[in-house]
Amino acid sequence: MTVRHDGLTVDWLGYATLRLEGEETVVYVDPGRYGVLTGEWEPDTEGIGHPPSQDYRAGDGDVVCVTHVHHYDPDGIERVASDDATVVAFEGIDGQAADRDLPPLDELPYEIRRVGTKESLTTDAGVRVWSVPAYNERDGPNTRPDGTPYHPEGFGCGFVLDVEGTRILCPGDTDVLPGHRSIDVSLFCPPIGQRFTMDRHEAARLAATIDPDLVLPIHYNTFSTQEIDSRAFAADVAEAGVPVVLDER
Repeated sequence: MTVRHDGLTVDWLGYATLRLEGEETVVYVDPGRYGVLTGEWEPDTEGIGHPPSQDYRAGDGDVVCVTHVHHYDPDGIERVASDDATVVAFEGIDGQAADRDLPPLDELPYEIRRVGTKESLTTDAGVRVWSVPAYNERDGPNTRPDGTPYHPEGFGCGFVLDVEGTRILCPGDTDVLPGHRSIDVSLFCPPIGQRFTMDRHEAARLAATIDPDLVLPIHYNTFSTQEIDSRAFAADVAEAGVPVVLDER
């Protein structure tokens, strides 16, 4: 379903893909991967509440934001971006794309704006973008057997976006970090799929702390290691007095 909030329409299109549309501006975050935009994705478990895969080629995105190389999908970008789109991408993707047999950012036919973990910019479409740190803590819950984080510090970023006056937090693939607790936004879109990101309990506690006007979770139930009880997450957030919605089909 499409979620309407504060003058925006918001769609979780699967995995980490988020679409934000105002009256004049369309923004995507982390489009693609795992076939969610090609019609090829199939759930590991039936009835888990993930958006269905579709052959999606809207080509309407004014701004496309990419948090890190795991979500860098040139085909996904091409499917959502307009011809004059601006791609705002974490700067570390350049050094990691070749290892995943992906083209460098400069080969994309769009304006490319690179960001680190603490930067800000305004795109030609008038979208304000702030990058924020995103990583898994060493020796925390989201590490490999040898203790190495799946997303070490400096591997990627999250984004705070101002789309036509509405501020949105898309934290990226990250644990809950101290800096998250002081971010003021209207819409909070946490990843709640566990193992590689904050889990539903951590995300619910963060939602209660930052107290946004609405919480819309993403990045869960795409495959078996991310399967969680999203309704339990929603109940925890609602119990804290924070509005929450699940964009599930």
